[in-house]
Amino acid sequence: MDAGATAVIMVGGPTKGTRFRPLSMNRAKPIFPIAGLPMTAHPILACKKIPNLMQVLLIGFYKEKEMRSLDFASLSRELQVPVTYLEEDGAHGSAGGLYHFKEKILTGNPAYVFVLNCDVCSEFPLEELLGCHRAHPSAIITVMAKTVPQDKTKEHGVVVADPVGRPPRSGTFRSP
Repeated sequence: MDAGATAVIMVGGPTKGTRFRPLSMNRAKPIFPIAGLPMTAHPILACKKIPNLMQVLLIGFYKEKEMRSLDFASLSRELQVPVTYLEEDGAHGSAGGLYHFKEKILTGNPAYVFVLNCDVCSEFPLEELLGCHRAHPSAIITVMAKTVPQDKTKEHGVVVADPVGRPPRSGTFRSP
């Protein structure tokens, strides 16, 4: 049996969510109702697919009171692992939040850390993603991405890859 895994859901903060305006003026984007649940509940519940899940952490810089409509106790019971919101003390950016809470993320010495965004609509093929990662034992990181037309790249995060689909050898990412 593999060692455990931790899931991290990046929720951002109140200065973002501009594509949801004017709706986001009065409601935090992570709690927008989508298909009968707060948006963030969908990736949280998808984490049930992760073998040996130890914990789910949400990282963002919304105030905790804005996140209360997510029923963390109920989500924790359903997943049978703790689901916890970690409030950043400021906007550190995605990698900054991961770095800031690295000790909590690495609690229990997880073999795998899954990082998801709260506002992605997907079937969340987390088992397949883990299988792909395991199939490449020298891999340090496995990233799930999709191809979008050049004119749509501003609406998505960007990963620049060579024609075979490999990221740049330097490990850096460039904007087009």
